Amino acid sequence: MSENERIKEICEELAQLGLMLPGSISKQWYTCGKQGCKCRDSENPKKHGPYNQLSYSISGKHSTLLIKEENLKKAKEYISNYRRFKELNKELLKAHVSFIRAAGFNDKG
Repeated sequence: MSENERIKEICEELAQLGLMLPGSISKQWYTCGKQGCKCRDSENPKKHGPYNQLSYSISGKHSTLLIKEENLKKAKEYISNYRRFKELNKELLKAHVSFIRAAGFNDKG
């Protein structure tokens, strides 16, 4: 397969990926701010949760998103799509560089 064909193939796969989410999901427990709540008990605290929390960074800015249990499967699919997106972008850049080198841009002179 030529580099030009590979570039087209990667672009087609990128177009089919669908929704994406960066980051990873973890289970979290929280303490609320209500006085007298069981989560704030000094001897036997019972924190709220577990909650599914997506942690991610975009352009150096870190953020989180709580994921409802009924959306957890879809969120994992979106994370998988994002990981594939990153892999495909690396492959695409390599294919572009190979294509450009083959076109003679690597000549010295």
